[in-house]
Amino acid sequence: MPKKFMKRYLPTPEKVRSIRSLHFLGDVLHEPNLWHINRHSVARAFLVGVWFSFIPMPFQMLGAALCAIWLNANLPLSVALVWISNPLTMPPIFYFNYRLGAWILDRPLLAFEFQVSREWLGHRLVDIGIPLYLGSLITATVVACLAYLIIQYIWRRKIRTDWRQRRRTHSRPATGGPHSS
Repeated sequence: MPKKFMKRYLPTPEKVRSIRSLHFLGDVLHEPNLWHINRHSVARAFLVGVWFSFIPMPFQMLGAALCAIWLNANLPLSVALVWISNPLTMPPIFYFNYRLGAWILDRPLLAFEFQVSREWLGHRLVDIGIPLYLGSLITATVVACLAYLIIQYIWRRKIRTDWRQRRRTHSRPATGGPHSS
């Protein structure tokens, strides 16, 4: 994994600890695994961040941060990955999730026309919300688990490649030196 790249762009523990609005967490932010970049903390960060990015809810980053603390995942990476769903990607992601949920529930797709009224919210929120959340939970779980497994695989493959490279480098006989025969 691009460990140097991640270290360059992720905030340091000291910078995050200096944010006054996070002082209510106390010593929780001093847990080393929340900041380490290793196979396990990064894979868990992908699991958490990707999962929350597919769930339509307010304060996704807060949910990802609390879950990262609970699972000992890399905290800054978990929170950053929530931005997979951003103003440009949210409409297609959530529309796909809605279609998946409607298909599973065997419901017809509803045309989307937004109105600011209590009647519309009360009626359409259930009609659209249930398929949307079902599809979101399924998509989030599948994609997050795949991301976790892919990160584990890529990280292990990189370690194996580095070990083979080191073994080849150290097993070559010295050539052309003053003591060679």
